[in-house]
Amino acid sequence: MKILLSNDDGILARGLEVLADVCRTVASVTVVAPDREQSGSSHSLTLGRPLRVTRRPDGSIQVDGTPTDCVLLALGELLDHTPDFVFSGINHGPNMGEDVLYSGTVAAAMEGMPFGVPGIAFSLAGDRLDMLDSHRPWLERLVQSIAAVEGFPRDTLLNINLPPIPGEHINGIRVTTLGNRVYSDSLLRTADPWGRPGYWIGGGQISWSGREDSDFRAIQDGYISVTPLHLDLTNYALLEDVRSWKLGE
Repeated sequence: MKILLSNDDGILARGLEVLADVCRTVASVTVVAPDREQSGSSHSLTLGRPLRVTRRPDGSIQVDGTPTDCVLLALGELLDHTPDFVFSGINHGPNMGEDVLYSGTVAAAMEGMPFGVPGIAFSLAGDRLDMLDSHRPWLERLVQSIAAVEGFPRDTLLNINLPPIPGEHINGIRVTTLGNRVYSDSLLRTADPWGRPGYWIGGGQISWSGREDSDFRAIQDGYISVTPLHLDLTNYALLEDVRSWKLGE
């Protein structure tokens, strides 16, 4: 088995190192990752300049671009084979609910799907990176189980979030739906030394909600959340209603 591994926290990120070690227990792993943090980059591509690729002494490849750039380059140019999976992470922070629309971690895992390569995104729903070592047994079980699935659907991404507790306190694994999150006070007005106004995006307070089977509630209850996602955003339940509107007629 062959796995392409990327992330959005940069090629030196602790989460990437841990996930690469775990993936090597079941597969040959190629790491192609950004040369710096790219959090919140979603599916952005670098179009205004050429991308620079550097092969590192450990065999990994760094790219001065976005997570999506990395996977696109790997599948289109850098690899001499088509991997069985694109893995991404482990992100330094949660990717639940609407976060999946902004996340570079999720975008990297999703970029393989148009090529027929399924994706797996991993995130730690907290900032205690020292906990990752205690999560290794769970990560190994997850990766080995995923690798053992026969006929894994190519149009599917699994979005996996680890609870921010030591691995020995994790209660198990739940298959979940996406929850909802709302940011408040996440825009901060500031000024540069010359008094010109500017704005910081980020920070503030986050409130979570969701169904009983949502990713947020699983994490809250001390479980690993596994949410299956796909590219098709069509609201099928609304198709006939929209057709009845006779738009433009």
